[in-house]
Amino acid sequence: MLTLYITPGTCSRASHIALAESGLPYAVSRISFADGGQRSESYLKINPKGRVPALVTDKGVLTETVALLAYIASLVPEKHLAPLADPFLFAKMQAFNAYLASTVHINHAHGRRGARWADDETSHADMIRKVPQTMRDAFVLIENGFLEGPYVLGETYSVADAYLFVMAGWLESDHVDIAEFPRVHAHYRMMLERPAVQRALAEEKEAA
Repeated sequence: MLTLYITPGTCSRASHIALAESGLPYAVSRISFADGGQRSESYLKINPKGRVPALVTDKGVLTETVALLAYIASLVPEKHLAPLADPFLFAKMQAFNAYLASTVHINHAHGRRGARWADDETSHADMIRKVPQTMRDAFVLIENGFLEGPYVLGETYSVADAYLFVMAGWLESDHVDIAEFPRVHAHYRMMLERPAVQRALAEEKEAA
């Protein structure tokens, strides 16, 4: 049994959706950031980074969304959640996921986790003001080049679509109108109709 540690609304949602798509048996365990659960002694034994997601497997614990998505897809090759047989397409998917992790997520975090990068309150204020621009700039690239459509890799669904769905869902809170990006918006609406997405969202509520 796989156990995924999640916090509703965070990037852990992407791995949660991937598990729901996989058909594998799994359980979810909620970590409350509001209560400082990510810094609890018990959770730090699972993930010393104090972040989500963390996936407990029979071989140990895995962390980092990019790694978890690839791992889940590789467990069920028959589900075709990643182009595992095509090294180029697989690397292309990983490049997209890495961009979301290293750029888009960081842009978003500057509006909420400024203390990670600076101590001065004025620096935090500058970061917050910059978030709409940096998020918009990132989604211009996604809209006009990275999202081949209707899915990230074109006609075939992959775990990258779950990750994009999560990031697109953050735009409103970052004061960016998703309607500025018609292809991203269409992708988001399409993802909302997937049974795995609906299951993951429902399980988030149950875990809360």
